[in-house]
Amino acid sequence: MNQFMVEILLPTYMSDALFAYLPQQQRVVNKLFKQGIICSYSFALNRSKIWIVFNCACKSDVADFVEQFPIAAYTDYTISELAFSEQLDYAISTMSLN
Repeated sequence: MNQFMVEILLPTYMSDALFAYLPQQQRVVNKLFKQGIICSYSFALNRSKIWIVFNCACKSDVADFVEQFPIAAYTDYTISELAFSEQLDYAISTMSLN
């Protein structure tokens, strides 16, 4: 499996229509996280960009996922294949009620 960085450029003005799609967008992203297709998702503080690291066989597979995002019609994006991407996995421990 190869890794790809997607940089999504958001519009300067975030319309109400775009905001309405954000909950759907988050559900799609969460589903792809659970499936291991996305391993990183970051949103710029100034709300201008989103960066996503995908685990996919090829660039066209990544494009297929991005084009299915609920916010796709409002954005532009670029896809770059990565030589590597290192990330720290956080484990959340469960609380014992004993």
